[in-house]
Amino acid sequence: MKNLLKKPLALLGIFLMIVSIGYFVGAGVAYSKTQDGYGSLEAFSAAQNVELSYNDQGQLVDRGETAGADEIMALLTEDWDFPVIMGEGGIDKNDPVVNNASEYMFQMATISYHTLHGTQNVTLTEERIAAAIEAGQLDADGTYNGNVEAYVGQVLEPGTYEVPVNGRYWTGFDRSDVLDGPARELAWSGTAHALVAELGVGAATHSALQLALGIAGLLAGLGVVTMAMGIAFVWEAKRRDGSLFGPKPEATPEAAKA
Repeated sequence: MKNLLKKPLALLGIFLMIVSIGYFVGAGVAYSKTQDGYGSLEAFSAAQNVELSYNDQGQLVDRGETAGADEIMALLTEDWDFPVIMGEGGIDKNDPVVNNASEYMFQMATISYHTLHGTQNVTLTEERIAAAIEAGQLDADGTYNGNVEAYVGQVLEPGTYEVPVNGRYWTGFDRSDVLDGPARELAWSGTAHALVAELGVGAATHSALQLALGIAGLLAGLGVVTMAMGIAFVWEAKRRDGSLFGPKPEATPEAAKA
């Protein structure tokens, strides 16, 4: 033990080798948990069986048209600034099931695109119009001066009115408007919000698993580095002293003559 304590280079080498074992164990645990997560995500995606659509040329389509898919991709990559991965590990025609971050986000963009560019039918009853007049949402004679340009200046009668979403998200509507308020509830319904939220969770989960896989690789890399450094320090200590922990043998006169 005394000889061991006298060789700090060897001690440092042994310490680094022990540390490297810890890194390898951590990398193995992280990798195992990551694979469990990937397996669970795959099973969940397969159970839902939500797939992206491709034509015979392997191009993404929306409702049978590539133009629609291009608009959705523009929303995802330009408006939302999401880094889409094409091919294996991303949007892959050979694996159409939605099961990775790029595919989850494309599906989210699909739902959002059709919501943003849709038209909602708002039905007004006599009671609703009377309540709007009383609340000041309409003029005394029922004239509309709200946000929906197509009906500005018109006297609203009981019936159904088409309200375009015009690319507006939930916060872009005026909830106090007699037409805009109901249209917001119809466009961004609980179903739309739930689907977007679920797909967002899927994308975040896949990204987190990729991050965990990267951490596993980092730990393994640190293990290799510390092990190599430990071996190098121990080897150098042995080279300097002639043995790992024992004293370097003294040269005899016979050896010196030789």
